[in-house]
Amino acid sequence: MTKRVVASYCTTFLKPEMLHIYRQVRSLHEFDTFVMTKALQNTDKFPFRDVELIPKPHSNPLRHGWLKFVKQKPAIVYRGEYQMLSKLLERRGADLMHIYFGHTGVHLLPFIERWQKPCVVSFHGADVAEKKDIRDYGPKLKELFHAVPLVLARSKSLAERLLSLGCPPERLRINRTGVPLHEFPFIRRDAPTEGRWRFMQACRLIPKKGVATSLCAFAIFQKEFPNAELIIAGKGPLQSHLEELAEELGIVNKVHFRGFLSQPELLDLYGSCHCFLHPSETPPDQNQEGIPNSILEAMATGLAVLATRHGGIPEAVEEGRSGILVEERDFEALAAAMKNLVRSPFAFREMGALASESVAANFEQREQIRQLESHYDEAIALAGAEERIPVPEMDVIEERFSERIPLKVK
Repeated sequence: MTKRVVASYCTTFLKPEMLHIYRQVRSLHEFDTFVMTKALQNTDKFPFRDVELIPKPHSNPLRHGWLKFVKQKPAIVYRGEYQMLSKLLERRGADLMHIYFGHTGVHLLPFIERWQKPCVVSFHGADVAEKKDIRDYGPKLKELFHAVPLVLARSKSLAERLLSLGCPPERLRINRTGVPLHEFPFIRRDAPTEGRWRFMQACRLIPKKGVATSLCAFAIFQKEFPNAELIIAGKGPLQSHLEELAEELGIVNKVHFRGFLSQPELLDLYGSCHCFLHPSETPPDQNQEGIPNSILEAMATGLAVLATRHGGIPEAVEEGRSGILVEERDFEALAAAMKNLVRSPFAFREMGALASESVAANFEQREQIRQLESHYDEAIALAGAEERIPVPEMDVIEERFSERIPLKVK
């Protein structure tokens, strides 16, 4: 039986922090997929056999101006992107398109409304934040919710946010990103001698990750445990600010900024540490986490997690069993949690074991892919049951335009 085809649309394939998307597209089993993208990045880290690089449409100033200013068509139409996408998808025989990120779905909304096959859009966290650079982002999201048969959210907390933004509950599904457990085996850890505790955090160095809270908490912890260390893995715009903060707190010699690490390097770091920190926080634009992949990877290897009651984190970290949760930005509470954990010789080990069991039970990749493909099946079935209103294809629009009397240029 011939497999159905899903087009995986991601504007950039792929940024370093998008490993979870790579894991999804390469692990589909019941569907064939190809990637559609406007820009290829990090191909050494994310090799994929079937990528369609979307070409830039040919420029026709007269057509462009007529569609933009006279007909007031959206950018995706007057720039010629609609026709380009439609022909590509027809050539590849796509049965469905999975659009990664809500803001990309908003950009593609005119296409989604015209294409005669279904799309699903997945939301990952930043795309539920306010988008000041996208005009009428909130109202356009509501239009998007009604233009697709299904909307996918990475966590229950994101699903609740989408409901508050106007997503119909009957169209909303949870689509968790899974962890390939064979790549993150459980590691048994012993308490260190002479208080040489090693804490770590792995993330982009951006505000919502709460790295400043980690530094402040570690500064308090380090006064009682001067041989402890904190390792920060990741890059981002806040790095210089965070390095300055570490110096101001007097812990610069105990904090190590390792930059972006490869998966083997990150696995080695997980294995050499005793506890994982991730005190995420909600910035003013309401950007929030789904469930951070690094938390799930760390838990899979047997690391207890100290984090915050933020976004989807409580859906992965069960308080008192696989970790400890505190309120956002409360570095004193985080420091107290760090002390309580290490003062019980076996607490961090027991929590780590429970963390690994929890990830295996709830976030195993093959099961999450099976659920994703069931969502694809459902979206195709729902679209087939709906009567779609026909919209003129772009080639018809262009044909009508070509019949018009050309404008005289003085």
